Amino acid sequence: MAHDKTAASETGATPASHEAQASVSTSRRRFLTGSAAAVGAGAAAAVGFPSIAVAQTTTLRFQSTWPNQDIFHEFAADYVRIVNEMSGGRLRLNLLPAGAVVGALQLQDAVISGALDGGHGVTAYWYGKHKAFSLFGTPPPFGWDAHQFLAWYWTGGGKELYAELLEMLELPLVGYQTGPMPTQALGWFKEPIASADDLRGLKYRTVGLAADLMNEFGAAVTIMGGGDIVPAMDRGLLDGAEFNNPSSDRLLGFPDVSKTWMLRSYHQDCEAFEVMFNKRRHDELPEEFQAILQYAAKAASSEMYWKAMERYPRDLNAMREEQGVRTYITPDSVLEAQLSAWDAVIERESSNEFFKKVVDHQRDYCERVVGFHLEHTTPKEPAYVHFYGKSPTDTSTLL
Repeated sequence: MAHDKTAASETGATPASHEAQASVSTSRRRFLTGSAAAVGAGAAAAVGFPSIAVAQTTTLRFQSTWPNQDIFHEFAADYVRIVNEMSGGRLRLNLLPAGAVVGALQLQDAVISGALDGGHGVTAYWYGKHKAFSLFGTPPPFGWDAHQFLAWYWTGGGKELYAELLEMLELPLVGYQTGPMPTQALGWFKEPIASADDLRGLKYRTVGLAADLMNEFGAAVTIMGGGDIVPAMDRGLLDGAEFNNPSSDRLLGFPDVSKTWMLRSYHQDCEAFEVMFNKRRHDELPEEFQAILQYAAKAASSEMYWKAMERYPRDLNAMREEQGVRTYITPDSVLEAQLSAWDAVIERESSNEFFKKVVDHQRDYCERVVGFHLEHTTPKEPAYVHFYGKSPTDTSTLL
């Protein structure tokens, strides 16, 4: 903004003696000389001391692969909140839902191109680029749970193998696995699945290596994002489908198109989310911010699981009691057939050198870690029956 300068007038001066005028002139010279000296001293001080920088906010565009109201989008929001709070607002992720910039299955390409700075999803969505991607999100059921899977990723060598995969495919990304997911249900169907033969010819939705697994049963598998599944079932384009958990499935509207939910399955026995960033954008950040992005992924894992354990049972019971959903325990014969199908998938895909490297690494890890866990951990179902007088499966139908 411009400011006007007004000149002072010296008209109407009072006559004074010569000595007085000389004294005034001398005082004026001393004042001006002193002012100049003060200005000079101030300038010297400014040069001698470092300037105080004003904190600026670095903002990243961050999209999830989940619909806005899905609990998975809440999990993405929890990660974003943790990052923003840990950075004191100096690093800020702006969260967008699936479809805001790109569809769920296009997220990785959008982050690579820079259309987005980062995103929240699952590696199984990218298995079309390399089957090994699914091993970092939905690995084979080697007896581990999702917590042990994340332990493999963070401390057992998985993180290094993940980075090797990105480098091998020349994908300019940085990513972290986060958020342990419990075993997923076999899915929603028109009628209960009583045997493996019931899956033959079934039009079925899943993702990642689970698609290869279900193909072993003769199912016709379609891969699609979460928001598209229920409309496809409603139009008869799918006979059965799985997404993930009671809270997500209820919100997506599965009870509106099916009343039969088959619990337990080895197709996705454990799973984790992926947080990814454009590598150039990530590497431009100060090391402090890079550390926050990584440690926030670890912190969000705990928050996610705690929230899931509170919400999933409530939504499961609500679907049974309020929406007429009947749950069925997948028969042991189907589970055993799934394990045999995994043998076939692993053997076939291990013709790829890197896939074999990762799956062998996982198998060796599980032999040691899961073996320890099974040997040292007491079985939980007998204790549950003792204290509650019922089996956890009493609310579901055994086929």
